Formats: sequence, structure tokens, C-alpha cells
Amino acid sequence: MNQQQLKELLAQMSLEEKIGQLVQLPAYFQNGGTITGPAGDLGLTQEDLSLAGSYLSVIGAEKTRTLQEEYTAAHPHHIPLIFMDDIINGYRTVFPVPLAQGCTFNPDLVQQGASVAAKEAAASGVHVTFSPMADLVRDARWGRVMESTGEDAYLNGLMAAAMVRGYQGDLKEKGTIAGCLKHFAGYGAPEGGRDYANVELSLRTLKEDYLPAYKAAIDAGVAMVMTSFNTLDRVPSTANKWLMRDILRDEMGFDGALISDWGAVGELVPHGVAQDFAQAAQLAIEAGVDMDMVSPSYAKHLKTLVEEGKVDEKLIDESCMRMLELKNKLGLFENPFRDAAKEDEDALLLCEEHRKAAQDCAEKSFVLLKNEENMLPLRSGQEKVAFIGPFVNNKFLCGSWAIFSDDQDTVALKDALEKQESDSCISFAAGSRVMDGDGVVQGFQKQIPEETLDEEFALSQAIEMARGADKVVLALGEHREFSGEASSRGSLTLPRCQQRLLDEVAKVNQNITVVLFCGRPMDLRDVHNKAKAILVAWFPGTEGGPALARTLYGHCAPQGKLSMAFPFSVSQLPLHYNQLSTGRPFHGDYKAARFGSKYQDMPRFPLYPFGFGLSYTTFSCSPVTLDKAVLTKDSSIKARVSVKNTGNAEGTETVQLYIRDMVGSVARPVRELKGFRQVTLQPGEEKEVCFEITEDMLRFWDIHMNYVSEPGEFQLFIGTDSTTENKASFTLEA
Repeated sequence: MNQQQLKELLAQMSLEEKIGQLVQLPAYFQNGGTITGPAGDLGLTQEDLSLAGSYLSVIGAEKTRTLQEEYTAAHPHHIPLIFMDDIINGYRTVFPVPLAQGCTFNPDLVQQGASVAAKEAAASGVHVTFSPMADLVRDARWGRVMESTGEDAYLNGLMAAAMVRGYQGDLKEKGTIAGCLKHFAGYGAPEGGRDYANVELSLRTLKEDYLPAYKAAIDAGVAMVMTSFNTLDRVPSTANKWLMRDILRDEMGFDGALISDWGAVGELVPHGVAQDFAQAAQLAIEAGVDMDMVSPSYAKHLKTLVEEGKVDEKLIDESCMRMLELKNKLGLFENPFRDAAKEDEDALLLCEEHRKAAQDCAEKSFVLLKNEENMLPLRSGQEKVAFIGPFVNNKFLCGSWAIFSDDQDTVALKDALEKQESDSCISFAAGSRVMDGDGVVQGFQKQIPEETLDEEFALSQAIEMARGADKVVLALGEHREFSGEASSRGSLTLPRCQQRLLDEVAKVNQNITVVLFCGRPMDLRDVHNKAKAILVAWFPGTEGGPALARTLYGHCAPQGKLSMAFPFSVSQLPLHYNQLSTGRPFHGDYKAARFGSKYQDMPRFPLYPFGFGLSYTTFSCSPVTLDKAVLTKDSSIKARVSVKNTGNAEGTETVQLYIRDMVGSVARPVRELKGFRQVTLQPGEEKEVCFEITEDMLRFWDIHMNYVSEPGEFQLFIGTDSTTENKASFTLEA
């Protein structure tokens, strides 16, 4: 359809039909007549269900085609449904969780993963995914850091844009789906790290740190945006007209469809800004929320609000048109079934090409935090290695948001090792449960095979196995349900049962490598003290086992860099490398800086900083050289270093560029990531890495809230993590 045809269609629709296009409900609400269960609880009628413009939580091409055929035939104007779902790090072939993908520092790789997810989802009938999540995260207590790509706005923006390109293509190609950017805005900064909690951000901090990654996804053409659950300036986002109309629409230029998060319109009532669902509907539609996800607010109350003159029907038309335009962009009016096809599902889901891509991404996401005495890589056939821990034979490696995956499709570490190292002297033991106590997570029973073991026998077996081994690999971490939505945690240490396993093994064998499975940074102080090597595997996805087996035995080398720091203690949180300096900075001398900004009982810096990650080789970085010392608005500076592989193995290093504005009209961060390059070098090989510095890289929101650069001195840092002191200075002229 062209725009004129869409306008004509809108003009022919009744008010009830237009409101229906603004309602999204789970497909399981459709019972074929009798309204029971959740739909009945919300007070929805069969007419409400039959007019709802979008369904979610639908699996499979055959089912989506059947629902689409029935719905479109019955709809007064035969307008097709749009199917949306949470496809976060893969559909059936699951990639590492987004936080791990951020550690690749490779937008092209992330784009490829999104493209794979889109192909599988599109073949299964999905039209929209609720991804990317561009929320900036600085507090590892918050469970949803798993869905973000980290603590840096610049990196997050690159990754969010890459995901949009991977999902969407031009939305006309086969095997593409629309992306939905979330959560707008500031959702990643909840008080106390508690999900859904209030967010307190100054306008400058919001614009400087939190909005840029969203803007990058919008500039990449993302089709939808989702509101966040939180309040900002004490106004819930779903009712925040300033945020949605002035910032998102007018300032950031987004002209696509805006959807609430699940139930968020109705949640304006418990937030205390709406008296009832009717007022909630009024506030949300006035704020510009086009679609109400799973609440009765729009379906039950918008019509009455219009009839009573409380809501202008033009607002309904505006939102309905945006939903029609999205369906049109997806080609649903011409082909309501789009790419849903059983034969394509059979060919694409978990195909060898997709599994290979998932494994490649996993290998590049692993972060080596420590490697004393060259514990890694392991030497195949030359040493007895005991693989011990609750994650050795664990298939729950995809994270809590891989909701369409089947755990049985995941390759466990044990299975991969037995296949790869069939002639090696390796042994396996669980050693402990994954969780303490009765295995209850968030009030739900999450039974896994290892949870049924006899703890004392398992521990004694593991100790004896460790005693007779040359090296021990402990596969430890957090249960997947401990990371994700509603999974905030006040403690980030290992479960007590796993800590006990580590303690007891360390008494009989000190050659320990810990492979850590997690969806967030953890408190690793004790692990750091007891293990000679630490490899962070995150939740690595379907091919996590083979990726780890290859990495542990040196068939590939770790190259990931932390996209979010690991704190020394949870007490430091929130934590981020690009903090502001204080009037009393502390430089490590307690006597000279008694009243400096510090802790008395622990370091103020993380255990492992942003951008950090080792390899199986070592690298050196030459001093920074600049081709000129003065920058103007019409020129550029080229900053160069020479990077050399000083070890004995091939490796890939991520060279990082940071800049500090020495004096500004407002306080500026101690450094900010402004670029990075990846170089793969053979032993002894050396390459020059060049960064181009331009004036636009120096802009910020000044004292008058203008986005400008200010003349003055700048420091430029180039190195292998955010703590590098390899620097040079330049000046920006007016």
C-alpha cells in the first residue's frame, strides 16, 4: 500500500477497529469463544480479542499462519496481525547473551548474530523482536545487565545499531524482522539495582550518557521503540509526554511505532499517577504510546474516553496510522504470512551454518581475566585434567531470555570435551549443586539433573579426582535464572555450595582454572585468590561447549574484553570507568591524601576494569604519536601506536582509544572510549594502528545545555584497557 491508501483505510475504520490496532495480547488469550484465564481476569471480551492488532508468544510457522488466516478473514477490513516476541540472543540457535556479545568489541559479529536470529524467527512467523536493549548499565546487581552490551555509551551505541542492521536489513528482504529498541529511557539505572525501581538522573547525565545508544539505534532505522518500566524525574516513562514526544519524537527524530512494556500502561495505577485504568489509558495515549502491551487500559477505556471528550480521536488516528505503517513496511498487507514457512523452519533452525556462527561468537566473547604460570591453554594428551563443577555437564547455557530455545539442543562442555579430547586423560565430576538449598529460584522450582546429587558424596569424589590430577578446571557460576528480568541480587559471590567446592579442591590441588558461567559481573575476590586462571564464559549459548573445549585446549585463543567491569566488592556499585573526578582525587597514598575520595577498607577501583582481557600471548604498545598537536573544527589529528605480539602464539588484541577533556564548563569524565581497532598478529609481528581524531568526538552538553566542543587541552590514551597511561596531549582551537 502507498501512504494515500493507508489514509483511506484509516478513514474507513470504526473507532473500535482503530483502538484494536493499538492492543497487543498473548496468543494464548484466544480461546475460540469462552473468555477464561488471563483474558477474563483483565475483563476482555471476545470482540476485544478479535480486534487486537498484535499477538505475542506464538511459536512456529504453522501456528502463526493459522492464526493469521483466521484473524485476517474475520477482521472487518482484513487487516493482518503482527506477531512480536522476545528474541534476545537467538531464536533456536542461541548466541552468547548480549553482555557477552559486547565483550567481542566486534559490531560486525554482533550484526551477524542478529541476522541469524532474524532468519530463524522470520521463518517461524515472527515479525518483530523486542531487541536491541540499549540501556546503559553500571550496577551489576541489576539482573538485566545480561541484556545490555555494557557500561559504555559509545560501545552500546555501536552494538545496538549493529543489531538493528542485522535484524532488519531493509525489511523487504526475506529473512528479516523489525527491531524494537528498549527500554526508553534510563531503565538501566534503577535505585539499588532493583528491577522496576525509580531512576534518578540529571538531565545532563541522561543526555550525555544514557540517550546516545538509543539514538544510535534510531539512526540505524529501528522500526519500534519500547517504553521503560521506571520513573524518570518521578514520571513513569509510559506517561512521560516530555520524554516520548519532545525527546524521542522531536529531538531524536523517531517516527516509528512506540509500544509499552508488558502491562506498563496499567501499572501507571500502582505507580500512583493514575487513579484507574481509564486514566492510565489517557495518560499513555497523550504521551504518544501507540500500543498497549497486555493491559486492559486501551481496549476497555479508550473508546469511552473519546466519546466523553477526554481524549481527542486524532491521537487514536495518529497511533493507529503508525501501526498500519509498520505492517505496511513489513509487507503484511500484500503477504500476511510473510516468511512463515515450515520448510524454511526445517532448513534453517539449528542448521550447521548457524551453529558455526554461534560458536564463533562464543569463542570471541570469552574473557581471560587471569592466567598465571600458563595454566591455559591445556596440553592435549600431556596432562591429567579433572573437569569438576556443576556446569561441566550442564546444558542450561543460553541465559534466561532464550525462551524459544530447547536446552537439549545445547552442547554441554563435557560432551564437547569427550568428542574433542577422546584420547586425552580427562575426568569429570559435578562436585556440587548449582544452587544452595532446595533449588528454588524466584519462587519457582528449577530442577536440573545435577540438583539431585548426594552433596557429600559428590564433593568427596571431586576432591579425590582433583588430588590425582595435574590440573583442575572448575566450571562454576550462577544459575541462569539469577540473571535476567526480576533477578536483581544483593550478593554477587558464588553460591555457598560452589564456594565450598572451590575451597576443598584448592586444599589438594592449586593448579586451578575457573571457567565462570554468568550473566553479569560477579564478586570474584576469593576466586581470584585461589585460581591461577579465570576464564569468563558468560552464558555462551547453543555451541558454548564446543567453543569452550576449543579455547581451553588452545585451538583458538581468548580475545574478549570486558564491556562491564568486575567489581572488587558489591559495595562499590554502581561502578563505571568513565567517572567524574572529584575535588579531592585519591592517587593511592593514604598518608598524603587522608581526605581523598576513597574507601578505608578496600580499593575504589574494580578487580577487573572495563576493556580488560588477556590472551594466550602478550602484546606491547608503543608510545602514542600525533601528526599534529593542534586540532581545529575543520581538521583532524592522526594518533598512532605500534602494536607487537611479544609472545609465542597468534593472538587478537583490541586497541582502545580514550580521550579526556582537561577543563570544561562542567565536570568531564576522567576518560571516555572514542574508538577501538582489532589486530590479529603472529608471534613477533608488529602493526601500526591509527585513529583519526575530529572535533565532533569532543562534544558534550555544556553549562548552558548546548551540545558543543570547547577549546582547550585534551589528553588522548591508547592502550589495551581503560586503565592505560599511554598518552599524548593536544589542543582544540576555537
